[in-house]
Amino acid sequence: MRVTELPALSQEARERFRAAGRIAKAAREMAVKRIQPGARLEEVLLEVEDFIRAQGGGIAFPAQSSRNHVAAHYCPRPGDPLRYEAEDVAKVDIGVEIEGFVADTAQTVYLGQDPRYHQMVAASAAGLQAAIAAAGPGVAIQTISAAIQKAILAHGFRPVWNLTGHGVGRWTVHCAPAVPAHPDPDQDDVLRPGMVVAIEPFATDGKGHVHETGRSEIFMVEREPRKMKDVDPAVWAAIVAMKGLPFARRSLGPLPSAAIETSLARLLRIGCIMEFAPLADPDPKVRIAQTEHTLLVTETGVEVITG
Repeated sequence: MRVTELPALSQEARERFRAAGRIAKAAREMAVKRIQPGARLEEVLLEVEDFIRAQGGGIAFPAQSSRNHVAAHYCPRPGDPLRYEAEDVAKVDIGVEIEGFVADTAQTVYLGQDPRYHQMVAASAAGLQAAIAAAGPGVAIQTISAAIQKAILAHGFRPVWNLTGHGVGRWTVHCAPAVPAHPDPDQDDVLRPGMVVAIEPFATDGKGHVHETGRSEIFMVEREPRKMKDVDPAVWAAIVAMKGLPFARRSLGPLPSAAIETSLARLLRIGCIMEFAPLADPDPKVRIAQTEHTLLVTETGVEVITG
């Protein structure tokens, strides 16, 4: 989606975005209560997704929970034994769609008593609040980015420089404009009525750069295969049912794991799907916090649809 395309120009579209935002907010609040030492990540996230469906929403992307030095994209594989532990800096990232209109939200829970990590969570939240305060129709993205950076640095932490907020649309989780946590001199985008943007500052005590690491559990279609060799028809049908939204192995339901793995391997090899590995600081001692809301830009200001 180009930055010139405005997904929420009509009143009907705005109401769909708002409905997705209300469900996303409730799902996030439920997840935060469930994140406790000893709880299994997969169980928490499956409960979140069940809640979203029960409220009439769809899964815009697989619910994720990344811990400590992992900033984003940790999505438990089926049967993953990983549990939350005391002292975890645990992020939960949730996406909801209503008729394809997407809301994206995230929050960090610190499961400990160290004041420094409580302050890190506060730094991320302050970056988001500064962005919301600065945002509005006609406001340059550089102005919003500068506000995020200033707020996080003022708390004694760094932004994660190579992770950005982003636009959302219909059946689209990531589109223009990007919203970096620092001003990009090459960016000239301006917020306009009808835009919907997810702003998600990450605060860290590390150097502020993350890299892909580990096994991918999140995938998204790039194009349809010309030939279905080694692609199980039932697996492909389940992928097509996602309507282009990101999916995980668990999204494919009770299909045979061998069929899923063979199909994913083939689709990756021929470039029909892309994969998203966890994003982490290379130093496991580093901690990262994230806070995210989705904003609808109106003619007079911004509306936080996940707040």
